[in-house]
Amino acid sequence: MQFDIGLAGLGLLIVISLGFGVVAQLLGKAGTRWLWLIAAAGWFIGSLFTSEVVWGAATTAELQPIIDGLAFDESLLGGLIVGALVVLATRYLTGGSPFQRSTSA
Repeated sequence: MQFDIGLAGLGLLIVISLGFGVVAQLLGKAGTRWLWLIAAAGWFIGSLFTSEVVWGAATTAELQPIIDGLAFDESLLGGLIVGALVVLATRYLTGGSPFQRSTSA
């Protein structure tokens, strides 16, 4: 297996992952203050796996758009699926809730 993602594609993937992590931390009641990092890691791994492993054998004519080796649309889908599963599992295991916001005293 050969990864052909470049620095621009990797940088875009990191920025989107961190954005997803921040949104996951702000929505609902987080059970841990590290939810943003866990969510970002889940998105990053799911997105990278989908782009480079699942769709890595496809030619560039089949997938659009390709941003410096990153199959963008496919990576968004993989990141969303894995990231959402990681966030739900983390909230369940830490006692957080996606529907209620913690009240400040």
